[in-house]
Amino acid sequence: MTVLSALPALAAGPARTPSLVQSVDWLALAPVVITAAVGLVVLVADLFVGEERKPLLGWISVAGLAAATLTLLPLRAGDRTTFCLTGDPDACSYTADHFTLVIQFLVLAGALVTALLSVTAVRDARMPAGEYWFLLLSSAAGAALLPASRDLATLIVALEVASLPAFALVGMRRGDRLSSEAALKFFLSSVTATAVSLMGVSFVYAATGSLHLTQVADRLEDVPGQLDTLAMAGVALTLVGFAFKTAAVPFHFWVPDTYVGAPLPIAGYLSVVGKAVGFTGLILVTVIAFPAYSDIWGPALAVLAALTMTLGNAAALRQSADRVNGAVRLLAWSSVGQAGYLLVPIAAAAYSDRDQIGSTVAYALMYAAVNLGAFSVAALVARTKPQQRLRDYRGLYARRPLAALSLAFFLLCLAGLPPGIIGLFAKVTVFQSAVDAGLGWLAVVMAINVVIALYYYLRWTALLFRTPEEDPAAPEPAPAAVRTRAPLPVTAAIVLTAVTALVLSGAPQLVLRFASGSLFPQ
Repeated sequence: MTVLSALPALAAGPARTPSLVQSVDWLALAPVVITAAVGLVVLVADLFVGEERKPLLGWISVAGLAAATLTLLPLRAGDRTTFCLTGDPDACSYTADHFTLVIQFLVLAGALVTALLSVTAVRDARMPAGEYWFLLLSSAAGAALLPASRDLATLIVALEVASLPAFALVGMRRGDRLSSEAALKFFLSSVTATAVSLMGVSFVYAATGSLHLTQVADRLEDVPGQLDTLAMAGVALTLVGFAFKTAAVPFHFWVPDTYVGAPLPIAGYLSVVGKAVGFTGLILVTVIAFPAYSDIWGPALAVLAALTMTLGNAAALRQSADRVNGAVRLLAWSSVGQAGYLLVPIAAAAYSDRDQIGSTVAYALMYAAVNLGAFSVAALVARTKPQQRLRDYRGLYARRPLAALSLAFFLLCLAGLPPGIIGLFAKVTVFQSAVDAGLGWLAVVMAINVVIALYYYLRWTALLFRTPEEDPAAPEPAPAAVRTRAPLPVTAAIVLTAVTALVLSGAPQLVLRFASGSLFPQ
């Protein structure tokens, strides 16, 4: 009788029980999934492709990254979410808003330029093609996942997926002592920073009981007194891993040696995509997850910004024209100095409107285009001047006028001088964010550092147009080698970055409009 009475209830089913099955928005995930899938295809294809056809793997990778970048177009409306909690639909692990799309475009376009530079670099340096392209695509997939991550677990996983392949890419030149040393230093310091960051995440979880950024932010507003110290320690330790990725002082020591030891395309990749990963993670954890502790991370980031830009520019200023790998070291220290500028709006967000982080994204877009362009020209010059001394660029205009003009434009953009309007615009927006936040002392430090940076950028630019001088210590290159045309992929990378920088210089306001995005809906 009891069983019969229960039949109607069984037939009705558990109508009030919330479903644990989550829908997956494959269109929102497409940029990440395509990049990862092409990486697996390349790895498998490497087993069946003969040595003479290995360059085909590079072009498959280029096509895959181009396709992944194009899939951002259907998502331009933003506001797509997936992997959300059934009990709290606002707590999602993956969000494709305008902020996410801008950073994913930066990452995938940067990886695409790196892939173009790598097509010839892999062949010339006899690096293992299958492993190289798989690692590059895997790192790009992790970097594309990170800006969409909205919980601490996914954020850390994406950070490590972007970083771990980069260690191997830095040491990909087998038998090269500098390459091996750079990879080991990069690996050990990064693993240490990640371990500290993971400890911080565990402290935050213990204090809040959640990993989703929005829930963490709500619960940190009212932390019990006995857990306040634990929460503060968690916030501080979590920031360490991201500060390392941004090359902020004192977590910058790996940068110059790593850039010198890595293949030039990978050095450019780390300077742009690796830095974008760090700053994106820093933005997400500070202004979304930890606004309740802005009185802790705000002043800390302001001090880090001042130290980073000052030390980076001072070290770049000391690079001599005759030092081997001096050009790469100058770009490395310049990237440290630029990281200081990028930190300014994030620090300012602790004191005023959080939408000021749009200035960081705008600056990152400008920096990505021109810095990858500078590394592209460096890769071209390295074909005939492998020592990469600054003096090797003397008279470049007489040998390769278009390359010299492009590099001069990139350097002027980094310096913030016309005709590099986008560089000037980006620096003004960052400077304004510091003034609006009441950080007048930081604005003064930034202004001084901009003047310091003018010297070494203009010194390099002037070298390009000086009369070439013969180096008695260097072997005489064959005339045919000097007149050799630039490889098509390297030329494409230079043209792509130069056109992007020119377009952005023509309409700089577009950068800030799209960069501000919808990270903080009104």
